[in-house]
Amino acid sequence: MGRLTADLVRGAFSAAPPRVLHLTGITPSLSPTARKAARQILPLARECGSLVCLDVNFRARLWTAAEAAAVLRTWVPFVDVLIASEDELPLCLPEGEGERPPLAAQAGLLLDLGVGEVVVKLGAEGATAFTRGGRLHRPAPSVRAVDAVGAGDAFVAGYLSALLDGEEPAGRLARGVTTGAFAVASAGDWEGAPTRAELGMLDAPPGTVVR
Repeated sequence: MGRLTADLVRGAFSAAPPRVLHLTGITPSLSPTARKAARQILPLARECGSLVCLDVNFRARLWTAAEAAAVLRTWVPFVDVLIASEDELPLCLPEGEGERPPLAAQAGLLLDLGVGEVVVKLGAEGATAFTRGGRLHRPAPSVRAVDAVGAGDAFVAGYLSALLDGEEPAGRLARGVTTGAFAVASAGDWEGAPTRAELGMLDAPPGTVVR
């Protein structure tokens, strides 16, 4: 990923523009060329009609919060779906906001900048989605925690898969917290990923036989 270039991405778009362009905050932190490629592809995605999803996914070992904010703030006007944990959201806010405003106010600022949905991951408390239509919260299923690694990525995978299936925000949140719970209940960062047939297992009553 650190060797990603703008030419490579433009070539991929020319061959078949994607329905969704999914970016994370890790990509621009890997190399100057990856950062430049990601920034140049955002207007192309908008031009092609691709939905742009940004998972902030901040990693302090890769770059500082100030470096991340300087980059991600320039991406926000191109983002349709912004996904972040509560502590990551301020990295996308306009510069000069001073003290961190309440969560709903932060989401409102981002919606005013053109983001279509702001989705905040809240760990064991579930997730909340903010849109121009209001605020929607979904609690996380109760599971025995084994390994939290990969839970955030699993949430995003579930949320986007539901979006691609045409689900409304409530259905997207439901699938996101479900796939996140599967990740937490399993060792490893992807090994517990459910199939579509398994998505309803966490809602099944105790003693349910699965064949």
